[in-house]
Amino acid sequence: MFRSLLKFLFLLITAVPVLAQKKYSFDQICERTSVHVIPKDIPKALKKADSLYMSAHEPLEKVKSLILVAELHHFAGEFKKSLCYGENAYSLLNQIKDAEWITRVNGFLAKEYRLVGLYERSKKYTLLGLKSAGQINDPGKRSEAAGLLNQELAYYEMELGNFPNAIPYIERSLREFEKNDPEYNDRPAAASHQMLGYVYFRLENYDLSEAYYHKAESLLKEDCCILGLIYNGLGGIRLKQKNWKEAEVYLKKAEKIADSSRSLKLKKAVYSNINDYYEGIGDNFKASLYAVKYVRAYEDMDARSREITGITENVLKPHKKSAHISVIKNTAIIVLLTSLVGIIIFFRIKQKKQRSKLRNIIRSQIQLIASQDEALQVKSSGGLEFSNISVEEVDDKDNGGNKKKNEPLMTQETETKLLELLEDFEKGELYNNKNMSLSFLAAELNTNTKYLSYVINQHKNADFKTYVNRLRINYIVDKLINDDRYRQYKISILADECGFSSHSKFASVFKAVTDFSPSAYIKHLDAEAQPDNTHFRENN
Repeated sequence: MFRSLLKFLFLLITAVPVLAQKKYSFDQICERTSVHVIPKDIPKALKKADSLYMSAHEPLEKVKSLILVAELHHFAGEFKKSLCYGENAYSLLNQIKDAEWITRVNGFLAKEYRLVGLYERSKKYTLLGLKSAGQINDPGKRSEAAGLLNQELAYYEMELGNFPNAIPYIERSLREFEKNDPEYNDRPAAASHQMLGYVYFRLENYDLSEAYYHKAESLLKEDCCILGLIYNGLGGIRLKQKNWKEAEVYLKKAEKIADSSRSLKLKKAVYSNINDYYEGIGDNFKASLYAVKYVRAYEDMDARSREITGITENVLKPHKKSAHISVIKNTAIIVLLTSLVGIIIFFRIKQKKQRSKLRNIIRSQIQLIASQDEALQVKSSGGLEFSNISVEEVDDKDNGGNKKKNEPLMTQETETKLLELLEDFEKGELYNNKNMSLSFLAAELNTNTKYLSYVINQHKNADFKTYVNRLRINYIVDKLINDDRYRQYKISILADECGFSSHSKFASVFKAVTDFSPSAYIKHLDAEAQPDNTHFRENN
């Protein structure tokens, strides 16, 4: 009996340190994988993280390993997977009491949803994170979490364009970071100063903006996404000041970081400013190259947001070992998904009807302008001006012949054939060619310029230039109505798309045809399609 008691005591004494060692080992492996392996070998790190999940027994250990996997997918640029694992970790939070990890999971999801443009969902998790952050026992960790979450609230206000509202949140984040070791919080504090620089830039206070950008720059010791945004912001200020030399220096630094970064937001902002720089110094060729880079970054960003938009808790697949969700919860999720799909379909149908209505208004407007031009042409035909004289009248004056006024210049068959060719021309996109001219089109249609000019004057109620410009504006109006990506493009890119040689010429013709400036027209379309309007803003 005494022997058995001794054995029991020995096992009890040795069990406690063994269990403690196991727990320490789990946390240690998590930290080592996150800090040391992530930058070097993501597939290797994923294998380690998966084995950690398989060996996890407690809900908190499962949460830690799921967030580790989510962070790995974030580093790999796989935001859909990072959100799936983050949401799986979130589903286990009701089983743990650790305020620090509850805050960390909510903060991770807030950041991920912001990065893919789902700002309302980001705000939801930010507020949940702030609620749990106040319950963290460690003062340093409590302050750091509160600072980062206040940054998220500031980002939310900035994305909505409420820049003055963002300032108190950023200042609050800095106060929280100051409670800790300043050196430890250099990077988060630099991010807050960069945000203030951007906010004051948008508020057109360029002196204060520059001061905050330089403060942020002084806190960073190596290249990173934040430093890229700082250089881009300083370059943007120099663009506003038309200081092209210094703008070039800053933008080259920003481009170097952007090209090696995974951040599409950084790439998009930098390429936009470099495009503005080359437009400013009159290098249209290089401006067009960076316009293409800007569009690619925007489209990649848009594609990523569209891929994520449909994700909600009910479509995030659970990890193979964490499928402990009740039948009632699954049923509720299915009902929620069905309702969500129904709402999306309803808004899509409503949006299509709105666009169809708007398109009809524009068509009617274009026809009205065409009829007004025709009336003006008839009214001025009896005067001494030669701008609206038909081809056969010019020939009579030039040749001194005996043709009667309005005598046909060609046979009826030739005229009919030319009209058919013009109809085919209108259905294509050749009119967007920058080399388009009367002689160019005549060669394409295998006719001469007199015949072509005559038919356009007689049947299209316009001279050649007006006729082509209307087709181009009609084309870009269709794009703006039917493809919301075009509303995010710079006006110079829209001008280039439909063959105009400059931003100003395009804007002038656009307003002549539609009675709206391009920016006002796009703003009107965005207002019509507000439920589906999610995008990042750039330095203007």
